[in-house]
Amino acid sequence: MRLFAMLIACLALAAQASQEYRLQPREIASDTWLLEGSTDNFDKTNGGNIVNTGFIVTDAGVVVVDSGPSRAYGESMRKAIARVTDKPVVWVLLTHHHPDHVLGNQAFADVPIAALAGTRDLLAEQGDAMAENMYRLVGDWMRGTEVLLPTERVQPGIRELGGHRFRMLGLRGHTGADLAILDETTGVLFAGDLVFYQRALTTPNSPGLDAWLADLDQLERLPWKQVVPGHGPVSTDRAPFAQMRDYLGWLDGLLRDAAEQGEEMNEVIRAPIPVRFAAVSLNRYELIRTVSHLYPRYEAQRLHRVDSAAAE
Repeated sequence: MRLFAMLIACLALAAQASQEYRLQPREIASDTWLLEGSTDNFDKTNGGNIVNTGFIVTDAGVVVVDSGPSRAYGESMRKAIARVTDKPVVWVLLTHHHPDHVLGNQAFADVPIAALAGTRDLLAEQGDAMAENMYRLVGDWMRGTEVLLPTERVQPGIRELGGHRFRMLGLRGHTGADLAILDETTGVLFAGDLVFYQRALTTPNSPGLDAWLADLDQLERLPWKQVVPGHGPVSTDRAPFAQMRDYLGWLDGLLRDAAEQGEEMNEVIRAPIPVRFAAVSLNRYELIRTVSHLYPRYEAQRLHRVDSAAAE
């Protein structure tokens, strides 16, 4: 009996060990470190580590950009930061409210966590449901994770801290409340999920593809040297912006044409994926989701209401 109990304990420890994120910071610019996630979907093998997070070591302390998908991720992030510097974390910036970017907040409960006002409102409204869904998707990786709301409101504009000059941009294309951060000192642009690269974009809270395209125009005009997408590889050229514009333009044309032809949703989700997007991760999966999120709006814009006509 004792041997059996020891065996169970060993198996439990082995399982727990296999659920360590083992984050490896990579320096992409002076004092600027990236924790790069995969471009896969959430599952129980990756623990939701599909997101790019980062941190900047300033003279005044460490600035963190997004806290990751779980409490355990946030704790692993703090350990990774401690391997790089002995300076304290002094500020956490959240780019938006989606779970893979904010559910590590508990690990940073001792420091200011800042976000746009709209991000805080969306997280307060949707956070518990998103966390429950993450528990279903990745299981024990989420153990102990609860929603922790931001404690500070970010105002768009310039913030200087520890020898770094941060430009905060309040945008809206991805969720309606999207923070992009340009470190003007290094030229690194943390674009959040306004930029996906080599990974299909997600649209559950987008106010519209036109708003997203306008945001991309604003971001691309900034004096950046490197772009850190919310998902996908870092780039020093304009390829992520070109791919995003191309992809959004294709989506808009697909949904617009389908609505004009009166196609049903189940027809639109089977539309061919252009060859140029064949290597973009999760292209079919995200097309199905995008059609469910956005196609009803295109239909509503195209179809004339019978009851409105009768009332005229």
